[in-house]
Amino acid sequence: MNDGIINEGAGIEKGENARMASFVGAIAIADLTMSYQESIFRSTLGPKGMDKILQSVSSSDNKIEVTNDGATILRSVHIDNAAAKVLVDIAKTQDEEVGDGTTSVAVLCGELLREAEKLIDARVHPQTIAAGWRLAVRLARSELENAAVSNAEGDPGAFRKDLIEIAQTTLSSKLVVYEKEHFAKLAVDAVLRLRGSENLDYVQLIKKPGGSLRDSYLAEGFVLDKKIGIGQPRRVENAKVMVANTAMDSDKIKIYGARVKVASLAKVAEIEVAEKEKMAAKCIRICDHGINVFINRQLIYNYPEEIFAKHGVMAIEHADFEGVERLAARASVSNGNHPKCILQAVLGAEICSTFDQPELATLGTCDLIDEIMVGEDKLVRFSGCKSGEACTIVLRGASTHVLDEAESIH
Repeated sequence: MNDGIINEGAGIEKGENARMASFVGAIAIADLTMSYQESIFRSTLGPKGMDKILQSVSSSDNKIEVTNDGATILRSVHIDNAAAKVLVDIAKTQDEEVGDGTTSVAVLCGELLREAEKLIDARVHPQTIAAGWRLAVRLARSELENAAVSNAEGDPGAFRKDLIEIAQTTLSSKLVVYEKEHFAKLAVDAVLRLRGSENLDYVQLIKKPGGSLRDSYLAEGFVLDKKIGIGQPRRVENAKVMVANTAMDSDKIKIYGARVKVASLAKVAEIEVAEKEKMAAKCIRICDHGINVFINRQLIYNYPEEIFAKHGVMAIEHADFEGVERLAARASVSNGNHPKCILQAVLGAEICSTFDQPELATLGTCDLIDEIMVGEDKLVRFSGCKSGEACTIVLRGASTHVLDEAESIH
């Protein structure tokens, strides 16, 4: 073999050895066993599936995770077999595209390979086996389509009932099984709000420790895990919202650690006064847009916060929250294909970075913005948004492990 093709010391497997290695690796993933031959992976399958405790040996804090989710287990397994990695990738794709069935996919693939191994031993050609599988898939899909029943168009009540039953089946193998009816209704109601859209980014999840799983609820509109500034309105009706990405502190000396030599302390005071005047002028230009809510993706320092309070403007800082990146990769502005954050999409606003031309700014609107309490935390709720399908599932639970498992409903 040419040295330029493979690295020195690399091994090569081909023919029967390569085939057997692939069988062994892939089946091992589907049939992970402990010393007493009880299958770890198989025993997570189905409504009677058991939870597993996973302890990380690579992290310094020895993180512990309680789960029976196949995708989570597979992500935690170190694999060096090529065929096994393919099986793990299949399970990951199933998790990303469907959100469920990862264990079923791995176990089914393992059983197919186990039977294929017997056929290979009987001298059946691999292409013949693959052709048989393709034929079986076509027949299975045909039977499923013939047996399918849809109430999507005729009876909305029956359609919702069907969806809840499907969701309960999925949740039967989750940690939330004891509250599966409650969570099934939450999930179905959230999806029905999308009105046929497949963009699940409009359904946001917020995890707040405390209470029980039963305390989880679906909030209409968008809930932002941030706090409103000090001394500012806690409730704004008929909100006109500016979403901005701008620095709200012109004091570059403190920010960047530069040094300035002055002849006297009076000069230092003059610099501070000049900075305040510059920031005050910027805040006034922002308020001149006719807004009553200002949301900035950067920090808002005390002085501009004080100015906004005097003008009756609700200010929310550091709104670069979880979920922005997910939607930024999928949603785009209709006229320019530029990325949007979820808050833009919900409110119908565009991010502003300059404020000299109010007539060019696209502001967001919603019927009500108010502060709510979830447990001991204060959150900001946006109701009556331009994007009517937006909603938030607020998850409650006794521990972070419970919340992490409950999050898998998304």
